[in-house]
Amino acid sequence: MAEKLDDLDARILNLMQEDARIPLVDLAEKVASSRSAVWRRIQKLEEAGVIKKHTILLDAEKAGLGVLVFAQVKMQAHSRDNLPNFIEKVRNFPEVIECHTLMGDVDFILKVRVANIQAYEEFFWNQLSQIDGVREINSSIALTAVKDTTRVNVISTA
Repeated sequence: MAEKLDDLDARILNLMQEDARIPLVDLAEKVASSRSAVWRRIQKLEEAGVIKKHTILLDAEKAGLGVLVFAQVKMQAHSRDNLPNFIEKVRNFPEVIECHTLMGDVDFILKVRVANIQAYEEFFWNQLSQIDGVREINSSIALTAVKDTTRVNVISTA
């Protein structure tokens, strides 16, 4: 069950998503609450797993990873061995930054970041296509990011 979030929690989370390094005093002022109350809320949200971690966002292109590929993977069969093996392998590929299981014609969609097309080709042939049970991979190279965010719109659920 999802954590019950009140309006104060939602305001704190939305502001922290914009700047996780916002000073506590500034955050408390913006949400019209005391520093100690805001600090306790943040601690509660971390303990509940609503806040998974504090991190930084990189500009992938400036970090040398200018190619984004969406790879749709179809498996040969949904056996007890194939799916867990695929998941384990994908989790260990640093090129894969997201992997989602899907319902429908495709079993998995992977978001892959690499330096260039040649790096993706090498990853495709030497790693991804070599996983037991993979039947088909359709790759789409992203041209332009129209929207690229990690922010979710938090609303009160209380």
